[in-house]
Amino acid sequence: MPSLASLNASEESMREHARVDGDDGDKPVPETFGAECRTSIDGSHVTVYCHNPYPETDRVRLHIECDRWWDLDSDGAPVAAEPAMTVRLTGRCWKEVRSVWVSHER
Repeated sequence: MPSLASLNASEESMREHARVDGDDGDKPVPETFGAECRTSIDGSHVTVYCHNPYPETDRVRLHIECDRWWDLDSDGAPVAAEPAMTVRLTGRCWKEVRSVWVSHER
């Protein structure tokens, strides 16, 4: 039966010789930019909440495409989502909403 001292010594050696992966310069670095946005459509009204968890400002714009041919589509003005900030974007169609998207710019 191994002694307590030998178990502690083997645990120490395992910690000292833990395998460490080398620096892979080939791996692409994930982009740390772009607010995360949640979209809600209620009838003809659109509400979007965008939260920016990154240290760089993201200028977000709401784009709404309306379903009816006579209903005007809209492209909102850019809104600055500062770091650690949540912004609300709203818009509407006269009738049904066909599609909604948010664009991001630095």
